[in-house]
Amino acid sequence: METKQEIFEHFNTSPAFHLATVEDGKPHVRGMLLFKADERGVIFHTGKFKDVFRQIQANPNVEICFFFSKNGTQYRMSGELVLDEDKALFEEIYNHPTRKFMRDWGEKLTDQIAVYRMPHGKITSWNMAANFDAKQYVEF
Repeated sequence: METKQEIFEHFNTSPAFHLATVEDGKPHVRGMLLFKADERGVIFHTGKFKDVFRQIQANPNVEICFFFSKNGTQYRMSGELVLDEDKALFEEIYNHPTRKFMRDWGEKLTDQIAVYRMPHGKITSWNMAANFDAKQYVEF
């Protein structure tokens, strides 16, 4: 199994993932875009006006899945999300070159953005070559 740092490097190079939440006992999965994975954990943002925000606020225990078609590997990570209201982190996201779309929305909408981190959790990987192997986990 790879190290946390190696796995996070994969996430940062291909930031699309799927996020699973639960509402009223029913699963909800949607595609999301990672901001970054670093020593603070996995970081992304969403709108406070969205169902996903309401679902996370009600139950912050989620699963995230990254899939890399190049090598057929998926990484599933589970843990509890934390709403991060650090202004410096928000400014880092807002001013990042990959987040120009946020500036296009205008500053009046910045209070509608929620930043989440998964600071701790566990990650397991899967691919066809390891299909019958016992699961291994990397804690972070």
